[in-house]
Amino acid sequence: MTVIVVLVGLTVGTYTLKAAGPLLLGGRELPDAVDRLAALLPAALLAALVLVNTFSDGDTLVLDARAVGLVAAALALAARLPFVVVVVVAAAATALTRLAGG
Repeated sequence: MTVIVVLVGLTVGTYTLKAAGPLLLGGRELPDAVDRLAALLPAALLAALVLVNTFSDGDTLVLDARAVGLVAAALALAARLPFVVVVVVAAAATALTRLAGG
């Protein structure tokens, strides 16, 4: 029962926070600096999540096959390959590294 209460509380809190922006702003436009920052935040957050999931294992720093996959994905992106190909290249590089014992 406690889990349900926590989930309902988190749901209400999430919807409250999501509704706060439009309710508080009314129909006003955001300042240009805030608008530019909001446009950059998703890319920065995604990069941070990728790095944390690639180079950490709990609270230790690791360097394993995931790093090889990340480098392969970066090279594929630099070559301007389609995103599906980037994902396949990264997965293949990671799998081959693990197969080779890395």
